[in-house]
Amino acid sequence: MTGAPKSIGIPFTVACVGIASFTLMDALMKGLSLSIGAYNATLWRTLAGTLLGGAIFLVRRHPCPAMSTMRLHLLRGGIVSVMAVLWFWAIARVPLAEAIALSFIAPLIAIYLASFFLHEKVRPQALIGSVLGLAGVALMLITRATGRYDSEVLAGMGAVLASAVLYAGNLVLMRKQAQIASPIEVGFFQNLTTALFLLLAAPVFAVLPDSSHAPQIMGSAALALLSLMLLSWAYARAEAQSLVVVEYTGFGWGALYGWLFFSEAIGWWVLAGTALIVFGCYIAIRPPRRPQEMTLEANL
Repeated sequence: MTGAPKSIGIPFTVACVGIASFTLMDALMKGLSLSIGAYNATLWRTLAGTLLGGAIFLVRRHPCPAMSTMRLHLLRGGIVSVMAVLWFWAIARVPLAEAIALSFIAPLIAIYLASFFLHEKVRPQALIGSVLGLAGVALMLITRATGRYDSEVLAGMGAVLASAVLYAGNLVLMRKQAQIASPIEVGFFQNLTTALFLLLAAPVFAVLPDSSHAPQIMGSAALALLSLMLLSWAYARAEAQSLVVVEYTGFGWGALYGWLFFSEAIGWWVLAGTALIVFGCYIAIRPPRRPQEMTLEANL
């Protein structure tokens, strides 16, 4: 009886620390994106992360991954390269907590992606959760568009939603990747493969940053690598459905960092929309508890 909670509690706590680190990285990257642009901020952070992760990988003498594992690293790296540029471009235009709140739609999308790619059955409560989640997103978008119209902010919110779709695919891959690769391997190869995809556009978009940006680049790279390894460790030891709620702690960190570093206030529409999305996710991901629910699912 005492072993089960402990086995879940440790991965849950580690994942919480991972999200806190990742959100602090977002705050640093928001500043970088405002200074040198989202693409260059992402490129140089990822290259720095590759160097840091590669050094740890070599020192620990990790064996090279099998070809099947390498294909998974490449697939996730391709998704992350587009997802990250969209995300960092967006948070340069949208308050950090608001962007994180909108990104909470990703777990709901992940349910349908898992159904399509992994042939998992969509439960009735997932449909209800999706409606609530979409209502939360709609509330934030409508409030922005009526009386608070700003084309840059709306474009940023659209980029957040596009990034959230890719992040949902990333969540589906994360669990599978964590089960076949160590946290150090995941951290290194995600940075490496993402950097390779980003370098394809370097001849057109890459600009060498000023040395004054080095602390932000190295700091964000170290935080991203730390977060990747912590989340990978946690996802290898607990089911994704048990850890997905950890994503919601990012809203509190985003609100704190946005207020501390960018003087961003939190409006009522953000709190109300976030509540709808979180409640929708809770309904969607919780397992059926009553016999009626189980019977209903069996008949669908």
